[in-house]
Amino acid sequence: MSMARLILIFVFALFAPPLAAEQPPSARYNACMEKAARYPKDAFEDAIQWRDMGGGGAAEHCAASALIALGLHKDAAARLESLAQRIMEEPAFKAELLGQAAQAWLLAEMPARAEGVATAALKLRPGDAELLLDRAQARAALDDYAKAKDDLDAVITLDPGHADAFAFRAAARRYLDDLPGALEDVERALALDLNHAPALLERGNLRRMTGDNDGARTDWLMVLSLSPAGAAADAARANLEKMDVKQR
Repeated sequence: MSMARLILIFVFALFAPPLAAEQPPSARYNACMEKAARYPKDAFEDAIQWRDMGGGGAAEHCAASALIALGLHKDAAARLESLAQRIMEEPAFKAELLGQAAQAWLLAEMPARAEGVATAALKLRPGDAELLLDRAQARAALDDYAKAKDDLDAVITLDPGHADAFAFRAAARRYLDDLPGALEDVERALALDLNHAPALLERGNLRRMTGDNDGARTDWLMVLSLSPAGAAADAARANLEKMDVKQR
């Protein structure tokens, strides 16, 4: 469980009103979040009922989490953003909610909104590595690779062991035509995590660009072996299909 999730549980447990003496708010929140991961439709209905009975931000957050699990990312993002604006909590906690909203906007394929929300979160919590990473991904999705690289530079300065940041900066450098820098970053990412799927995907892209088709294929097949579902797997699968079509 991430530290951010622990913070959310702790704070929501503080301000969620007790609805029944036999079940503390923290227990109901934890149960709802666990249900959201396994049975999101039922969890959403429970969360809305809980909210209507006075469940407050804890119920709202569980409802948004259920929507993410259901793939309704736009609705979830809007709920998280609204909750962050309404909740009476410390700026750092509001920033955490806005960061989750930014991630949901990215999943909803609305990178401009994600960038704006991440920027708002960074005003509340300047220099936060994960928020910078969220904004970098949004900027990359907007084809603003120079600004994405700036954010990733800042993440790596804050956390030199951040494999995600090195992998994503490698992609940004590739789009900025800095292939030596991209290769250096991808190798640093893999030195930190040998089985890092986005880094393997990116190394495959770089190998393909330099004519090493066998090496590219090996990397992309490794991505599918390690992580058969998700964005990296989808990209690896598409790259393999394109390569096979060209070789026929």
